[in-house]
Formats: sequence, structure tokens, C-alpha cells
Amino acid sequence: MVARSATPHAITADAVEFIRYCYTRRRVGWPELYDEMCAVASRGLFRGWGPDELAAEGIGFGLFDMPRLASTVTRIVAEDRAKAKPVVVPKATATATAVA
Repeated sequence: MVARSATPHAITADAVEFIRYCYTRRRVGWPELYDEMCAVASRGLFRGWGPDELAAEGIGFGLFDMPRLASTVTRIVAEDRAKAKPVVVPKATATATAVA
């Protein structure tokens, strides 16, 4: 018996959009976001897609898919949070100069 190498599971841009859609519905972290993703998929709330369509896009809800999905979701949410953080610009201090 020859062991096959695991094929890398790549998610599509649509899968990333699904994750962002679920995150905007409920701004929670993992594992609560997983519950929201399952609810959205079971109801077909994202483009009418269910678990089978999402699996074709790289989103698996099975036990063995969990670690990869968790790290992917965490990375995407962290990137979105970093983009959304306001940039703090320090106020310039004005010094008065006296002209004699």
C-alpha cells in the first residue's frame, strides 16, 4: 500500500466572502463563529449555498476539517480587524515663538 500525500485544501475567494459574511452577522470569535457559519450554511443564507456548495469552495464543517477551518477563519478575522482599526495620529504641538 502506497500512502498518498494529502492534497492541500485551498479556499476560494467566495469562501473568504462567506466567512466575512458570517462574521458581519455576528462579530464573535472562534468557536462561536463556527456555530454561526453552520447556521448560515444549513439555512442557505449565503447565496442559497448549503454545506455541499461550501465544501466545493473549501469550507468543510467536519471534525477533521476543524483545525484548518479554525486557523483560516482566525486569520481572515484578524486581517479584517487590523484593517478596521483606526489610525491614531498624534496631535502636533505648536510652540509659540516670540519675535522681538
